[in-house]
Amino acid sequence: MMPTRKYNNQNWLPSIFNDFFDNEWLTRANATAPAINVIESDKDYKVEVAAPGMTKEDFNIHISESNELVISMEKKNETKEDDHHNRRYLRREFSYSKFEQALILPEDVVKEKISANASNGVLTIDLPKRTPEEKAKVNRIIEIH
Repeated sequence: MMPTRKYNNQNWLPSIFNDFFDNEWLTRANATAPAINVIESDKDYKVEVAAPGMTKEDFNIHISESNELVISMEKKNETKEDDHHNRRYLRREFSYSKFEQALILPEDVVKEKISANASNGVLTIDLPKRTPEEKAKVNRIIEIH
């Protein structure tokens, strides 16, 4: 079992993924966290983050030193009403959304081939798995001289 980082008591994924994908929120500025799907196939893992209204510029994805895929999003919106002479704001709306989540990467992910796409309110991250040939290279026997 791989160690997981715990930040609160909420579980977002079934416990079977806890060994590979840490599923606790690191930081949330708003009370609503986006829904996340993690899908596994023979060739890859896919992480889908529901993010309506967000664009690719709102996201940041990186791999941490502790082998975690860190997904963060920050969006600031400000709706301004026209300011006319001798008038003052009686209502002005601000919006701020921020979240960050770290997922521990499985050992069979090819980090150099991870890709992401934001489309139609969903951020999709593709995590390709090593092929059997690549796994054999990683598990090679070291000759002793």
